[in-house]
Amino acid sequence: MKKHIFNKIIISSILAFGLVSCDNGDKVIEEAVSTPIVADLSTQTLVLDSNFPTNPALTISWESAGYSAPTEIKYDVEISATQTFETPYVLTSLAQSIRYVTFTAKELNESAKKIGLVPYDAQNMYFRVKSYLGDKLLLQTSNVSKLTITPYQASPTYDYIDLYLIGDATAAGWDNSASNDNLYPLLKTAGDKTKYSYTGFFKTGGFKMIQVKGSWDLQYGLGSASGNLDTSGGSGNISIAADGYYKLEINTATLSYTLTKLSDPTTTYNNVSIIGNGNDWNTDIQFAKSSFDPHVWIKTLNISSGEIKFRANNAWDVSWGSDTEFFGTATIGGANIPITDEWNYSVYFNDFTGAYSIIPVK
Repeated sequence: MKKHIFNKIIISSILAFGLVSCDNGDKVIEEAVSTPIVADLSTQTLVLDSNFPTNPALTISWESAGYSAPTEIKYDVEISATQTFETPYVLTSLAQSIRYVTFTAKELNESAKKIGLVPYDAQNMYFRVKSYLGDKLLLQTSNVSKLTITPYQASPTYDYIDLYLIGDATAAGWDNSASNDNLYPLLKTAGDKTKYSYTGFFKTGGFKMIQVKGSWDLQYGLGSASGNLDTSGGSGNISIAADGYYKLEINTATLSYTLTKLSDPTTTYNNVSIIGNGNDWNTDIQFAKSSFDPHVWIKTLNISSGEIKFRANNAWDVSWGSDTEFFGTATIGGANIPITDEWNYSVYFNDFTGAYSIIPVK
């Protein structure tokens, strides 16, 4: 029993003080001996230009944090709207003892919005660097540096990951290019970012899902058996045996999926539009009907802040709404859909299920 307690004390000491083994077998206590100091902001004043979002805008570099033995140091670069960092935001995390980082105009602009800065006004953005070992051991914090920054209108805060259908069983075919408007998104699940679904028409053939239009880097395809997913480039195609309507459900945490055959929809519409004070309650903006699935409607457009609804045949006889922004399942006669920020959005609506996705174009 004493030996067990002694071992637990030794293990706790290792975690607390960062003990590392030397080649000769001796134990060395890793200690912090100096703080990382922000050495330089490449400018003290910055006016961001929306015409050049990918241009380098700011470089931050700092002196190395000091520890008592050679080891890999990790750094977090944090920003805040206040010098006291009541609500810090991690701008980036770096490993391998890297001590500088450059941000583009777009990266800084999006980050400015996350900490509450408003567009077109000169405001202060504060920077600091934190160094640590392993899982936040021996944490040190630098002094604070200030940048006066004027951001432009940032894109809406959209903290979601979209998945898109691709394959000869889908409207997109195997074309994964970013300009392919037939890459239809799966419906996300509120409160659970690992679950997605899609209900619609599939042709006989195969399909996968990709995370980024124009890239195969992360894909979800058939795994070792039906019902299993694989994210590697060698994943298989999920098979559709016969044309028809199916409900696809996937879980990216468990890498699993289900595919259920459904009866065909019985109601079709000549047109579907959006209307609302996000644009105008008196004017319908018409959507394009999918030539692959007549229950899918698509439009990329600028939407002002406010509220919108979907409706059929330019009349209130059949309208769909919901109280959730960006995605959800609209019901007939439901609430107005909120739009917080004026922006260009790619909008997808399914009149069979009421599912909608309103995705900011970035």
